[in-house]
Amino acid sequence: MIDREDMLELTRRMTVKRTSMTRIAGAYMERDGEIDGTFNTSFLKLSAAEKEKNLALAKTIPFAETNRKLKRYRFGEKAREADSMYRLLWGLRSCGLKNDALMEIFYEEVASRYRAGGDYAVFMFHDRYDVPAKGTDHQRQGESENVFEYLICAICPLEGEYEPGAPECGFLFPAFSERCADLDHVDVFQADPGRTHGELLELLGVIEREKQEFL
Repeated sequence: MIDREDMLELTRRMTVKRTSMTRIAGAYMERDGEIDGTFNTSFLKLSAAEKEKNLALAKTIPFAETNRKLKRYRFGEKAREADSMYRLLWGLRSCGLKNDALMEIFYEEVASRYRAGGDYAVFMFHDRYDVPAKGTDHQRQGESENVFEYLICAICPLEGEYEPGAPECGFLFPAFSERCADLDHVDVFQADPGRTHGELLELLGVIEREKQEFL
């Protein structure tokens, strides 16, 4: 289960003044999966208005209703094999999204599986959060306890020319649990739990936590 407080700890920092986002990359996709254009830039180079707009997209994922719209999934053993999405995400996290060749592979993998109702955009964010130490009274002590380096992916329908709407699905990789990185899990967002994009789970190669005990 996802601890709501973990997610709130992340989202409280997703403001223009407090953010530590380092980079944003994305692709604009036609309904059939053709890539119409891409971008990859330092988050610091964005204007204040652009930062605010993009932070709102990123925040949608961890701020979603926990354990309903945002659920935790475990990576299966096969998901860790060479050329897997897990390995690709690990590489993108390690390079901070700066490797355009890896980003291109990611977009192509999404395009090959994602079932879209129209043109859409795939946005990826990279962040390094210096997790502050807390005392036994849960008050912040100031000094960093560890660094949580993570990616947020948001897949959004396009409402106009290169203008993304609210995310339909996405994920937070790796999962954030007990104020640390949980490399065995990923938190997946579905805007409509009644009509999920199951192809995203297939793409990630994950297993729903509720089903793990039966495997």
